[in-house]
Amino acid sequence: AMEKSYASMFLLLVAISCALAKDVGKKETKETTTKPKLPQTLSRGWGDQLIWTQTYEEALFRAKHSNKPLMIIHHLDDCPHSQALKKVFAEHKDIQKLAEKFILLNLVYETTDKNLSPDGQYVPRILFIDPSLTVRADITGRYSNRLYAYEPSDISLLYSNMQKALKLMKTEL
Repeated sequence: AMEKSYASMFLLLVAISCALAKDVGKKETKETTTKPKLPQTLSRGWGDQLIWTQTYEEALFRAKHSNKPLMIIHHLDDCPHSQALKKVFAEHKDIQKLAEKFILLNLVYETTDKNLSPDGQYVPRILFIDPSLTVRADITGRYSNRLYAYEPSDISLLYSNMQKALKLMKTEL
């Protein structure tokens, strides 16, 4: 019975989001800029000009079909560490530029995929997944107790890890 209510709740949410999506498309804007402005909701402040995927499934699909690595940022809106990292990430011009080469997803909830919490569910944590859909356990931050955690002071390490993710992908595929 529990599964049934989850399933109907899920279908309800899908129906609502479809209905909302239709309304959004109708509004005409006067701005005709070269890059479409994405709703703030998907970037959640991590880089409004970047293209963010909506779900983990969509991100995996895009990574596989575009041959780009996937970068997943787990964070929470009420977590000061997440907020601090987000600010530094969004203001870091090189990171924002490099991020365009990735399929991007930021999650404010845990997925059921255990691969995304190889060493626990903490935030913020950033994982890289290659187009073969393998979580890169060889691309980590500097904390042995939270392998995928980054502090604002680790922003240059995150940048070099992003470069590493792109380089590893080219050499391995």
